[in-house]
Amino acid sequence: MGDLRFSGHESFQCRNLWLKKGFDFIKQGPGDFSSEEAVLSLGVGKNMTTSIRFWMDAFGIREKNEPSTLAEKLLGARGWDPYLEDLGSLWLLHYLLVSRSKASIYHLVFNRFRKRRIEFTKDHLITFLISYCEEKGESHSPNTIASDVGVFLKTYVKPNSKIEKGNIEDLFSSLFIELSLVKEFQNIEKVKDKEKWYIIESSERESLPLEIFFYSILDNIEKGNYSDSISLHKLLSADHSPGNVFALHPDALISKVERLVQRYSGLSYKEDGGVRELQIQQSFNKNAVLDEYYARS
Repeated sequence: MGDLRFSGHESFQCRNLWLKKGFDFIKQGPGDFSSEEAVLSLGVGKNMTTSIRFWMDAFGIREKNEPSTLAEKLLGARGWDPYLEDLGSLWLLHYLLVSRSKASIYHLVFNRFRKRRIEFTKDHLITFLISYCEEKGESHSPNTIASDVGVFLKTYVKPNSKIEKGNIEDLFSSLFIELSLVKEFQNIEKVKDKEKWYIIESSERESLPLEIFFYSILDNIEKGNYSDSISLHKLLSADHSPGNVFALHPDALISKVERLVQRYSGLSYKEDGGVRELQIQQSFNKNAVLDEYYARS
């Protein structure tokens, strides 16, 4: 079994209420997703039940068949946002999905593929993923990868209700379409091309809360990816950096760092010898930062 994973979701993108449903199911115990009880309790078919389990693991909602600490804080009965009504919760979950790397395509798109091209077709992404697997010496079915790309696009791209086929309610229930991270666009140079084109362009991300941005930095420090002095370059382009994960424009990144320094004592932003750094001079608890956000919002 290779380190990269492109299956497990049964070709279903994560729906808005699935994480809450899955969380409640494992809270009531024993949380066996392969049982008939799971099908009845979750109110979906067996394949969707398997998909819910996959997404819970991919987001880190489930750990050894128990809710994670963050899941309890977010989705519990008195949690921050049990029904994911706050856009900040979606930004948080997007960060968790990319940075945990349990579903490989999300890590690879935001940390690798975007550095090669921000405008692409489905075939471009499939070709990149197949090539990447070959470089890593792993064998994955092209059909499996193509299915994973389809799920990725349904997860992020807002459907056009006038032309999309299928259940419109189902299409619009995808978890991340409100983030506007991946957009369909018309490539003027390829106007006769029947393939759909997509773009993940760097942006201001005004809807990204400052606390979620800060959480991503603190999480990287906790994992040993950053020291207490973090260069702007790392914040912009290192693996799982806020610049990569949130597709931030460099000016937007600087603006958010400056706002962090203004809000939190114990932070400073300095330029020394042409190197710009965020310096963290005291300890911060990443979950306490989220507590602050949800208390305020």
